[in-house]
Amino acid sequence: MAEAAATALARPAPKAGPTGLWVAPPLLILAVIFFYPLSLIVRQSLGDSGVLSLQHFQEVLSSRQFLDGLYYTLVIAVSATIGCLVLGFVLSLTIAFVPFPGAKMAARLIDTIIAFPTFLVTLAFTFIYGSAGMLNGSLMHFFGFELPPVDFLYSRWGVILAEITVFTPFVMRPLLATFSQIDQAQIEVASSLGAKPLRIVRQIILPASLPALLAGGSLCLLLTVNEFGIVLFIGAKDVITLPLLVYSKAIQEFDYTTACVIAVVNIVLSLGLYGFYRTAIGYFGGARAGVV
Repeated sequence: MAEAAATALARPAPKAGPTGLWVAPPLLILAVIFFYPLSLIVRQSLGDSGVLSLQHFQEVLSSRQFLDGLYYTLVIAVSATIGCLVLGFVLSLTIAFVPFPGAKMAARLIDTIIAFPTFLVTLAFTFIYGSAGMLNGSLMHFFGFELPPVDFLYSRWGVILAEITVFTPFVMRPLLATFSQIDQAQIEVASSLGAKPLRIVRQIILPASLPALLAGGSLCLLLTVNEFGIVLFIGAKDVITLPLLVYSKAIQEFDYTTACVIAVVNIVLSLGLYGFYRTAIGYFGGARAGVV
């Protein structure tokens, strides 16, 4: 045994291979398909001429159109994220802890929404809640209304409702995984000691689900901030978000410099939200993992 150990120690260590070469292909691909186009956007935002200037940023950021777009982007994103958190928590809680036939099938059906394109859900909303949709058609037929009584779809509320429908499964997936790991003995003991369902949810289930809620909510916030298809397809009146403003300036007005300025701001906003998300996940999921 000692001789074998001595032989192993005497044997020269294998030389490290050229591991640095394996990093080159991914970096090259990223440089071609991501960093180079991003650099072109940043360069264009600084002006068309050879002289780089922040004048365009000052003009765009102080314009009323940009401020309105930023306002609608944040209001819709925050409202939709709150709706996703509330609806996702209630649905996940029901599926995980309220036994009913077909609970697993319901969870799988909700998961399939993730695979749907956003415009498909928006199209379904148009058929149901649109001016000529089934709901308005039925109300006008039975009650004799001359105009469609339900008119929320073509406003910010229609966009928020559509985004809640599309992005709620992104909250439910981590929540259902977390609920499956909760010790049922804790719930049974608390129930046997007289704890009401709301108290069990507040003191046992909710603290354990905080990291999952944070992860799902942060992802929803990132997705809703950058959502373009739902806003464009619904065509909400006077609702212009930053992605839609980029499309309008670049495609419809051919104002590429302004479009690039808004795109850079949108990228910075997204990176800031992502940084907050990583920091919060590290805090709740790392340092306080034993608490929550």
